[in-house]
Amino acid sequence: MYQYHTNPTTTTTKFYSQFTPKCNHLNHHNPKPLSFNLTITSSLKNQSQDPSKDPPFSQTLTSIFLSLPDWADAVKERGMQRKRGLYTHTEWLQHRSSLRHLRHLLSTLSSRVVLSLLPPVLAFTTFAAAIAAYNSAVSAHFLLPEYFPVLRASSLPYQLTAPALALLLVFRTEASYARFVEGKKAWTKVIAGAHDFATQVMAVVESPSDLPLKKALLQYIMAFPVVLKESKISCFQDGIGICEQLMGIPIPLSYTRLTSRFLVLWHLTLPIILWDDCHWMVVPATFISAASLFCIEEVGVLIEEPFPMLALDALCQKAHNDIQESIEAENLIHTQLVAKQKKAKKHSQSGHTKEHSPNGWPNS
Repeated sequence: MYQYHTNPTTTTTKFYSQFTPKCNHLNHHNPKPLSFNLTITSSLKNQSQDPSKDPPFSQTLTSIFLSLPDWADAVKERGMQRKRGLYTHTEWLQHRSSLRHLRHLLSTLSSRVVLSLLPPVLAFTTFAAAIAAYNSAVSAHFLLPEYFPVLRASSLPYQLTAPALALLLVFRTEASYARFVEGKKAWTKVIAGAHDFATQVMAVVESPSDLPLKKALLQYIMAFPVVLKESKISCFQDGIGICEQLMGIPIPLSYTRLTSRFLVLWHLTLPIILWDDCHWMVVPATFISAASLFCIEEVGVLIEEPFPMLALDALCQKAHNDIQESIEAENLIHTQLVAKQKKAKKHSQSGHTKEHSPNGWPNS
């Protein structure tokens, strides 16, 4: 839900928005709505509270348009901060449900990707409407001299450059997705290394009170060479190195700028190209084209930084739970070994002279 309020006595413009996550059915998502407010204050000061001296409507409308980029960025960044969880069987069933298309359509207005596209899409749609109004006025000889030309052009340049734009967008998205996969692999390596390293620490701990336990555990677990411990430490270093590389080195900026400039020039000239065939239909045509192509580019920008898209909190909690389970398993093994040793000692005192191994089992 989005609301716009203006104070009649001041020059302050405020946007209020309730941004609710799209997948409310997922239990691991934050059930609370994502709310924020953005305040835009004009530069006029010391104005009287007299209604006759209120800023004109055009100035208020201008302040609204100027505030849209900040508002869209706030929506996008708030969505990037949302906690994500790991999928379970229930979430996968919902993910491939036959009703997913309807659910995705109904959640369009709450999508942060769609909301973040409002500034460029509205800008190009407004520009298309201005071109259409100008051409209509020239054709009808309304308010404009006859020597003003109608803005039209051949569609051949668009037919020749469309494949290039498609390749730019595809490569941009593929490169961003590759970074996302690499970040996921790096964190998987870190979590697996944490679990293995914690297991090794418990196995090779040096403490006089734990020497019997250590001897018993070495009978159940193959001795880990020192080099294996070093490889686990290097596993952490490799994962951290990959994360630092992904965070510090984006996709080449020249490629990002080229794609952005190509999209902007494409949609600035699109109304002129389509005028002869579409006339006033250039306005919805430009809107649909801008919304579609800029959406593809926006998704690539979002997943270029993979870490906000990963369920890092859930992964860290999983590593914590794995270590806790290892500790509980160690305590259980220790309890069982102590019980076996007591039982072996009792048998020895009752007349059995066979020696027993430290884990309580008789020697063969």
